[in-house]
Amino acid sequence: MPDWTIARLAREGGVGVETIRYYQRRGLLATPERPQGPGRAGRIRRYGEEDARRLRFVRSAQQAGFTLAQIGALLALDATDDRARVRDLARERIAALDVQIAGLQKARAALDHLARECGNGAAGPCPILLSFEHEAETCPGPLSQ
Repeated sequence: MPDWTIARLAREGGVGVETIRYYQRRGLLATPERPQGPGRAGRIRRYGEEDARRLRFVRSAQQAGFTLAQIGALLALDATDDRARVRDLARERIAALDVQIAGLQKARAALDHLARECGNGAAGPCPILLSFEHEAETCPGPLSQ
């Protein structure tokens, strides 16, 4: 029997109440009906362990890098036996992670090179700072405006 308030569900899931409401608007979490009863206390929506399980699923999928739209698709697939589609979504996410990792490795290599240049003891401005200044001049954005 569900007996948690939205605040308790949020605490159980390690999120804020507004996050719960946002997930509800996105269709990732159910919005329980308000029970009819005397006074305001009788009209408080109640949540339970199944809601917490689903919230934990959403949070875990987010930590794995899935978008909320992809999480919605995974939740819809949870009611089916379409393991192939779930596997495809996981492979798409792995491919996206590979692209991110490659970008991070490239950035790391460039920064490592600049750090070595900065530490070589040559006179003049630091190559790291010069690099960032050059980026700011060539890339449109808040730093170059």
